[in-house]
Formats: sequence, C-alpha cells, structure tokens
Amino acid sequence: MHRVLFAAAAAVLLSLSSAGAQDFPNRPVTLDIPFPAGGSTDLVGRLIGEGMSADLGQPVIIENRGGGGGSLGTAHLAKQPPDGYAVMMGTVSTHALNPALYRNLPFDPVKSFAPVSLLVIVPNALVVHPSFPANTVEEFIALLKANPGKYSYASAGNGTPGHLSGELFKTMAGVDMQHIPYQGAGPALVDVISGQVPIMFDNLPTASGYIKSGKLKTLGVTTLKRAPSFPDLPAVAETLPGYETYSWNALFAPAGTPPAIVAKLNQAANKALATPKVQARLADFSAVSVGSTPQELEAHVKAELAKWAPIVKASGAQLD
Repeated sequence: MHRVLFAAAAAVLLSLSSAGAQDFPNRPVTLDIPFPAGGSTDLVGRLIGEGMSADLGQPVIIENRGGGGGSLGTAHLAKQPPDGYAVMMGTVSTHALNPALYRNLPFDPVKSFAPVSLLVIVPNALVVHPSFPANTVEEFIALLKANPGKYSYASAGNGTPGHLSGELFKTMAGVDMQHIPYQGAGPALVDVISGQVPIMFDNLPTASGYIKSGKLKTLGVTTLKRAPSFPDLPAVAETLPGYETYSWNALFAPAGTPPAIVAKLNQAANKALATPKVQARLADFSAVSVGSTPQELEAHVKAELAKWAPIVKASGAQLD
C-alpha cells in the first residue's frame, strides 16, 4: 500500500512539474548579477537579459547583488526556488576561484546550481607601462629571469583573476614577480598607467582603450588564440605553450530546476547571444561569444575548479 501511495504521489508531482515547465514563464524572470553595475559581467548580463526577454515573452529584470567577490549574490541565487524565475550570471570568480579562496562558502559551485549555458569568454591581457624594457613575451620572460624579484605586478586584489593569472605565469615561466594587490582594478590600472607598478594582467575590455591610446603597452593576450578585436596582438601561449587564463560569463539556475525549464532558458540565452546586436556589442569590448549546452557548462565548471584550486593554494591567498 505504501509503495502504491508513493508511486501515486510521485506521479502527481511529475505531472505538476511538467505542467509548470509547459507554462514557463508566465511572469517576469529575475537575472542576478553578483557584481556592481558597470562592469563587464553587468554589461553581458543586460545584453543577454534583453534578448532572453524577447524570446521568453516576459521581462527579464536585472538585479545587481555585489559583495564578497561575487559570493554574496551567488549564495542568494542558490537559495531561490528552483522554478526558473531566478537565474544568475556566474563567472570564473564565483564558480572557480571563490570556492578555493573562501574558507566557508554557503554554496557548492557544482551541486548548488543547474548549469544553463556558457555565454562568453573575455580575454585578459598582459599589459605594461610604455617605458617597460620588454616588448615581447619572450623578452619579458628573459628580463624577469635575469632580475628575480625585481619587478612587481598589480591586481584588483588577492585571489582575483588578475592576481592568479600572474601566479600561473610565474609558475609556468619559472620567473619571480612581486604581487601588489589593490582595492579594485581601477586603482591598480591607474598606478600601472602612471608607472608606479610596471605590470598587470588585466581584463582586455578594460585595458583596450588605454592600449589603443598608447597609455599601456601590451605584450599578449591570455587566451590560447588571438583575440578577434586585436588580431595582430600575439597570444602569450605562442611563447609560453599552454598558458591560458580568461574571464567568462555563464547562466545558472538553482539546483533542482526542471530540465524542461533549463532547456527553455538555454534556448533563450543562446538565441540572444546569436543576435547581430549582441554579437556586435560583444565584439566592441573584446568578448568572444560561446553558447553551450547545460552539460558543456557543467564540464567547463569542473575543469575550471580543477585548474584553479592548486593555483589558489600555491598563491597563499585565503579569505574568510
């Protein structure tokens, strides 16, 4: 009798879930950005949200929930009902770096979320002050090897992508640089432009204007392939094989979101990504559109976790 009742209850729940998926969405969807307004993640989120709204037939409302390097907004999303009406823009920080950086995160980067789609990759760039004596990655490595510990590099703070890009470079190239953490990328970039600190691994969209104006010299981009927006700029990997770091943006829903709803969100996100308007805007700030299945995003997150955990540990960066 208990088995019959359990089977009947399961059938009712499955029926309700299917009905909910068929009806989805019948009200606005909230897209959380776990960073303040104005950054690249915010820009990508607003572009994708606008496109998704057109496909879903409902408004996609953007809410910025900054704090804790993206961890506060990420934790918020993990606690939301798994009904598709709350989603978020995840990044390399929220789903790959912070799990290794913070001692007690209130979420699991894999188990707490339903992956939807990997949306864009944003290259970083190795930039230096124009007076810096190296003009290529090869010269840069040779200079650092000849002067261990003499040169320093700036970053937006301990455990940030720029910091860990530098740590990975040091390990792979066998060189030594001093890390100078700042309270944000803006102040760090100001000091590199002024020559106070000569080196930085910065987000290419942020640095591109200074590169074009000659206020920064760029030695290479950190994706394996050259950036479409700077085709003449070599990839660091052309000199240091296998070196690859980049920021990325992906769409996540809370764990337990029905597969049919995830599929609808995936379709809407990938359609938005493919529109000429979004493609053109992404190209303007050097982002590379990707688009993926939920399964591909899940594999990507696991690979990023495996890649960055030992680098974070070796860096000694740790936050509460």
